[in-house]
Amino acid sequence: KDIGLDAKDEEIIAHLLQNSNNNPPTLEDIWMLMDLVWEQLECDNKKLDFEKIKNYYNHPVWILNGLFIEQDVTSMQHRHSISDWIIGQNEIKTVLDYGGGFGTLARLIAKKNPQAKVDIYEPHPSNLARKKISLFPNVNFVSSQPRCNYDCLVSIDVLEHVPDPLALLATMIDCVRPDGFLLIATNFFPVIKCHLPVTFHFRYSFNIFTRLMNLRNLGPCKGSHATIYQKLGTGHIDWKKVRLIEQISSNCFPALAFIHRCYKKTKGFKI
Repeated sequence: KDIGLDAKDEEIIAHLLQNSNNNPPTLEDIWMLMDLVWEQLECDNKKLDFEKIKNYYNHPVWILNGLFIEQDVTSMQHRHSISDWIIGQNEIKTVLDYGGGFGTLARLIAKKNPQAKVDIYEPHPSNLARKKISLFPNVNFVSSQPRCNYDCLVSIDVLEHVPDPLALLATMIDCVRPDGFLLIATNFFPVIKCHLPVTFHFRYSFNIFTRLMNLRNLGPCKGSHATIYQKLGTGHIDWKKVRLIEQISSNCFPALAFIHRCYKKTKGFKI
């Protein structure tokens, strides 16, 4: 089926799919292919070479990932739940999809509410993603650092890809007006190699930092893996305190992970 892929991207994706264990590929197949490209480009998630990593995020495997998301029931359920929550808030008129990738979520929001203005901040947009959003006059890719005062920011599975999630979280918060909303989903687990191990300790402590960074946790966005936060004014972030607790979190992580593994093994064991 002609979906508007560039010929070169189509050739690379077709070649990649020859390595898939299933047709159509499963989520695990997509992860395996993403890891395969990571290895082919000689990326290392502990010794970061940002030029190689830039090439990785520009690779057509991310187009394949975007196409998969739009065919996967669970992935689309999450995005429908997030977009439904956003359009259900009358005060949300402007939305920033931070690290919005293929633009699937932005297009959903725009389709459900044509009056909403949706910007996608994505450093590595594909030509296909640009073609898809061209059908929506209220959706735009922004290439430079986004402006401030959005009513809502969405960040889906972004923070685990960067070496300093807290600095990026602060940047995201700065993009939102006081009392605005952030919907953030994270996956601080080693499911794929581009999830950086330096971030994994945040799986236990992330919400400590959201409080320290002046966010109110409003609870999960039902039907998705995102959490809803509200920005509390323009309060100062005590970075000395934040970085100290970050170090404690990192130091405690091996013990917490070990305890968690033991708990999972013994769960259900009856004495």
